[in-house]
Amino acid sequence: MGLLEALKTQVLIADGAMGTLLYSYGLEYCHEEMNIEKSEIIEKIHSEYIQAGADVIQTNTYGANAIKLARYGLESKVKEINKAAVEIAKRARGDRNVFILGSIGGIRGVRKIDQTLEEILTSVREQAEVLIAENVDGLLLETYYDFEELSETLKMLRTMTDKPIIAQVSMQEPGVLLNGMKLNEALKELESLGADIVGVNCRLGPYHTIQAFERVELPEQAYLSTYPNASLLDIEEGRVVYESEVEYFAKAAVELCNEGVRLIGGCCGTTPKHIEAMKKRLLHFKPIEEKIAKPQREIVIREAEPVDSIPLHEKVKKERSVIVELDTPKHLEIDQFVEGAKALYNEGVDLIMMADNSLASPRVSNLAMGAILKLQYGIRTMPHITCRDRNLIGLQSHIMGLNALGLHDVLAVTGDPTKVGDFPGATSVYDVSSMELISLIKQLNEGISFSGKSLRKKANFSVAAAFNPNVRVLDRAVSRLEKKIEHGADYFISQPVYSKEKIVEIYEKTKHLETPIYIGIMPLTSFRNAEFLHHEVPGIKLSDEVLERMQEVSGNKEEETRVGLEIAKDLLDTATKYFNGIYLITPFMRYEMSIQLLQYIKELDEQHKGVKVNG
Repeated sequence: MGLLEALKTQVLIADGAMGTLLYSYGLEYCHEEMNIEKSEIIEKIHSEYIQAGADVIQTNTYGANAIKLARYGLESKVKEINKAAVEIAKRARGDRNVFILGSIGGIRGVRKIDQTLEEILTSVREQAEVLIAENVDGLLLETYYDFEELSETLKMLRTMTDKPIIAQVSMQEPGVLLNGMKLNEALKELESLGADIVGVNCRLGPYHTIQAFERVELPEQAYLSTYPNASLLDIEEGRVVYESEVEYFAKAAVELCNEGVRLIGGCCGTTPKHIEAMKKRLLHFKPIEEKIAKPQREIVIREAEPVDSIPLHEKVKKERSVIVELDTPKHLEIDQFVEGAKALYNEGVDLIMMADNSLASPRVSNLAMGAILKLQYGIRTMPHITCRDRNLIGLQSHIMGLNALGLHDVLAVTGDPTKVGDFPGATSVYDVSSMELISLIKQLNEGISFSGKSLRKKANFSVAAAFNPNVRVLDRAVSRLEKKIEHGADYFISQPVYSKEKIVEIYEKTKHLETPIYIGIMPLTSFRNAEFLHHEVPGIKLSDEVLERMQEVSGNKEEETRVGLEIAKDLLDTATKYFNGIYLITPFMRYEMSIQLLQYIKELDEQHKGVKVNG
C-alpha cells in the first residue's frame, strides 16, 4: 500500500525533529554530514521514532543541497550524503510498514540570499535526483518561507517524478505567509501545481497552528499535513529550547486532525516522546471527510494618507530637481546643522538628505533630525536607511516610525561595514541586502508587515536606491540597477562623479531605463580631501585631471575652495544637459558651497530655458 492510498482511510503519524536530538548529542556542526560520519546516530534516531509509533520518517537531508552544504565545504558530496541518508532510513525501517520521505528544505528565508532562483532550482534538482533514484516513498518539501521558491520547486519536481510530493509552507504569523498570502489560498495553489499533500511546518507551535488550520478548507484532491514546533522557542543559557508537555502536544494533534489534517508529525523541539503521545491519542482516529472552515479574517487595509508634495521620482521626469545631502553632526550641537538645512531649503532645494551613520561612524539619528526639520521648520527630508545597523525587527520599527512622522522619502542602502568606522569591534547586522530592503519597504506600501501580517494601513514611501557608476565596467553596475528596479526602486541617486566623460557614459548606458537618476556632485575642499576620497572612500574615484588641478593649489585654502567649486561647476555644465536630477553632497557642513552650486544650477537653467533635458 502506497502513502496516498494509506491516507485515504487513516491518519498517519510522522516523526519529529532530527536537529533537536542531534543537538542533544552535542552535534552542532553540519547535521547532514552525520549521514556519512556518524550514521549510527542517525539510524538510532530513526529507530526511536519508529518505535514510538511513527508511520512516516524523513531522511536526514533537509539541508543536503549544494548551496547549504557549501557553507561547510561539502558541496561536492551531495550524492554521497543523500544516498547514505536513504540507506540509513531503510536500515532503520527494516521490514516494518513505514514510509520514507526524502526531505528537501527551503533555502530562502525572509532574506532572498545571493543565489538566484535558477541556481536554487539547479541545486534542488541535483539533490532530488539522488533521492528519487534511491526510491524513497515520496518527497517532503519543508520549511519554505518564500512561496515563489516553493511553487517553482514543486513545478520542477512534478516533471521529474510521479512519487507523492508533500509541499509545506512556513508562517511567521498564523494563517498568513510572508508575502501576505492567506494560508488557505496558498495551499489551494500548491494543490493546483501538483502537490499530493499540502500543509505547514516549523516556526509556530500547536496553538497557533490550530488557529491557522481553522480557516483552511479541505483540499479537493490533496490531503492536509502539519509538523508544528513543540512550542514557541525560548533562549536558555544561550541555547534555543522549546517548552512543551507531550500530552499537551498530543491533545493539540487531535484538534489539528479534527481540522482535516491526515499526516501529522513534529518539527523543532519535538522528540520520540511527542510522537508516542500522539500515536496513542490518534490510534483509532478516523479522518474527517467534511469540514466547514471558519471564514477568513477580512482586515481592511486603509489607503495611505496623501503626501503633501509630489514624489521626486515623478517630478524629476518632468523638470529640474535638486536635492542636497547634509550629514547630521557627530556631536550633540545641532544648531549649525539646522541653520544649514534652513539655508539650503530656502535656496530652493527639493529636500535635505541625511546619511545613516556614513562610514560606520555614529551621528545624531537622521530620523530624529528629519522629524525636527519637518515638524519645526517645514523642511522636506530624506533619511538614508542602512541594512548594517538594524535587524529585521529594528528595520521595520524604524520604517514604521518614519511613516508615522510623515517622512516618506527614503534611500535604501547596504551601509559601510562597521570595521571601517569608529567602532571596529561593533557588529554589522545585514539581515537583508539593500535590494531586499527596497522590496520590504514596498511591501509596507501595500500595508503588509515583513512577516506578512496586516498593518491595517498602507505606507506611502518613495524609495530611492544607490548607484555607483565609478566602476571599470559600467554595464555591470547598470545590470544591478535593473535588478533594483525589479525589487521596486523608484529612482536612483549616484555616488559623486568627477569626470564629464563619465557623466556622458552614464547617460548612454542608462537612457533605456525609465527609472530616473540623480547625478551626484560633491565639491572638493582641498587636495588632501581629494586624495582621501580617491584612495580611501569606497565607490569614489577622481580623474587624473581633477587631482592635478587640486594639487596645483594645495595648501592655499581659499584657492582650494575656489578650484573645488570650479571643478564642480564644470561637471554641472555637463550633468544638467543630460539629467534633470542633481544630487549635491555638502562636504564637512560647508553648506555655503552647496548654496553656490545651487545658484549656479539656476543660472544654467536660465541659459538653457526651453532646451529639453533628460530624466
